[in-house]
Amino acid sequence: MPADLPPLWERLERPAAAPRQTLTLDRIADTAVGIADAEGLDAITMRGLATRLGVAPMAPYRHIQNKDELLEVMVDRVYGELTLVRGATWRETLREHALRTRALMHAHPWLTELPATLSPLSPHRVGVVEHALSALDGLGLDADTMMAVYRAVGFYTQGATEAELTYQRFMRRQGFDSPTDLRIGMAPHMTYLMGTGRYPTYRRYLHEAAHKDDADWQFATGLDAVLDGIETRFNL
Repeated sequence: MPADLPPLWERLERPAAAPRQTLTLDRIADTAVGIADAEGLDAITMRGLATRLGVAPMAPYRHIQNKDELLEVMVDRVYGELTLVRGATWRETLREHALRTRALMHAHPWLTELPATLSPLSPHRVGVVEHALSALDGLGLDADTMMAVYRAVGFYTQGATEAELTYQRFMRRQGFDSPTDLRIGMAPHMTYLMGTGRYPTYRRYLHEAAHKDDADWQFATGLDAVLDGIETRFNL
């Protein structure tokens, strides 16, 4: 970005200097999100987006400077779908926040494939953080601790959901239609490993676990464990 060009969101949130154009930022964002949802993040190119929009190749550049800015706009767009509800307690608020974030990531799996160089700052994303921090404000926590608590829940949500989506991508690439198909396909590997006798506790899990295929139960149980730990550690 040229040194004299204002930041993306400052440019986009300024009042328009000219009458509203046919090609709007909303239309660009909605179209790009639709492509990524259907075809993955690799399908996003500025030229391909222009073709899908039915406009000249340079037309989107009147709104955004490059693909990184396009991705920022896309991420902000989908985070705008995250309905933020204040619960009666900090715990209810953060728990619901985590559940809805997980659902958002499942609806838009490409959120787990964004480049590390992408800015995390946009109006809706900062709004999500503000909402979570405001649920912790006034509980006697200092500013650093509030952010640490928010990140503990957020990192659990991000990591657990990324693991779920990675598992789903692995199944699709291997041609497995269900967890049962996966177990059948991987049976020779598992049979050998368990037969070595080196993994007795894992073997017990395989034979006794009742929620192996219940991702919702697994996520909620882990989330409650994180929240229990926060509640105990900070006496909330």
